[in-house]
Amino acid sequence: MAEALQSIPWWAWILIVLVLVALRDIFIQKAHTISHNFPIVGHLRYLLESIGPEMRQYFVANNREELPFNRIERGWIYASAKKENNYEGFGTDRDIYAHQHLFVKNQMMAYQVPPGHPNAKDPYFLPCAKVMGAHSKRRRPYRPGSVINVSAMSFGSLSAAAVSALNQGVAKAGAYHNTGEGGLSPYHKQGGEVVFHFGTGYFGVRSADGDFSMEKMKALVADNPHIRAIEIKLSQGAKPGKGGVLPGAKITPEIAGIRGVEVGKDVLSPATHKAFSTIPELVDFIETIAQETGLPVGIKGAIGKLDQWEQLADLMVTTGKGPDFITVDGGEGGTGAAPPSFADHVSLPWTYGFSALYKIFQKRELTERVVFIGSGKLGFPAKAAMAFAMGADCINVAREAMMSIGCIQAQICHTNRCPAGVATQSKWLQKGINVPLKSERLAQYFKTFRKELVEITHAAGYEHPAQFKMSDIQINVDDQNISKGLQNVHGYVKDPVVFTEMQELYDCAHLGGRP
Repeated sequence: MAEALQSIPWWAWILIVLVLVALRDIFIQKAHTISHNFPIVGHLRYLLESIGPEMRQYFVANNREELPFNRIERGWIYASAKKENNYEGFGTDRDIYAHQHLFVKNQMMAYQVPPGHPNAKDPYFLPCAKVMGAHSKRRRPYRPGSVINVSAMSFGSLSAAAVSALNQGVAKAGAYHNTGEGGLSPYHKQGGEVVFHFGTGYFGVRSADGDFSMEKMKALVADNPHIRAIEIKLSQGAKPGKGGVLPGAKITPEIAGIRGVEVGKDVLSPATHKAFSTIPELVDFIETIAQETGLPVGIKGAIGKLDQWEQLADLMVTTGKGPDFITVDGGEGGTGAAPPSFADHVSLPWTYGFSALYKIFQKRELTERVVFIGSGKLGFPAKAAMAFAMGADCINVAREAMMSIGCIQAQICHTNRCPAGVATQSKWLQKGINVPLKSERLAQYFKTFRKELVEITHAAGYEHPAQFKMSDIQINVDDQNISKGLQNVHGYVKDPVVFTEMQELYDCAHLGGRP
């Protein structure tokens, strides 16, 4: 028998395998019509479909065409992170007359940095112009040392190596790292300052029955002084009104221990909170956490209907209480997996959502006491200048930060098969991340971002981007009226941010980002 098998030529084995596949396609499998009707050849269709995104990314889409981030945007992040030449030659290849193209108006005589100025000593120095918790007199107010920071991405959604690289990177860049709702992991304790974020699952501060535990929150803050603020997630851009989902394939024993959940079982966070169900209860919840921990407390939400935001603002006026900061997430989606119906259609894009929210707080003269954080594809200097002109005080980036440490936009984050090792729990794939090297790249991306934003700010005649006015930015609207100032597009004029000079921020006792 063995001799007979050995006498069969190699090409005959190939034919035998193909015949078996054909028999299986026709008589056994019932799920795929194409494979049944076109045995063997039909498999090519599924193969080509599976590599379609990669083929389009590298060979079909032009430099400005791809979404969510095009090749030029990704290239700028990669080059900035690697400290390579991120310039363009021979002029822009953008259609500068296209809808929504933005222009930053430069001053005839730019701002000149005087000798001894903080930016003369450190061209990357760019802290937030406002102090979180200053108005409410929190015991531990916090001025973010960087206007660009890492947005909420959980350990579990991201790998241990990726979270470590991000945290070490923000330590080197003087920024903060938002934990995401997966709890505080050992990988968030690599030297970087942290904003502890939790959602409806209360991971990390969860009682045995799944409710919020104040005792665990107090212990967490006491044991981890690098936690500088606390953020309560009401909703997120990828799936507002829908609870978070972490596939069971990603839940290792370590993640289960941190989150307080079962190994290998999908984690479905509820859509709403148990700790509060009304706006007054939310405000009381914020104040209780702030009182017990001494930290600034804020909220994160994607913007849709405005009635409850108006109720929150009215309550802040009458009580003097409320969130110290508000993170506005855009409906453009983010790192969280979501059904297309949510990602494509639920909640407003960042510019629409932020402008609608800002006007509510401006009308009630509340903008000075709230730190506004923008989150929604704002990780580029010109877009950040627009955000500051609209009233943002800080920028949080998620996907841009992932790209700086190696993400290639494969768009399979939810499958646990991320080829770059960023959004996976595969030990093998994670080994591709050199944590010290990738942390340097995150830090360099942040530094390059801040340096270019400072340079744009100086070109506009200002010292700090908080000084941007809406009239400093124009945006293309349509063919009949090619461009309008931001104030005409969004229907308000941003309130001035209290700012005297950069030196005052440099000397601030509450400034974060320092060793």
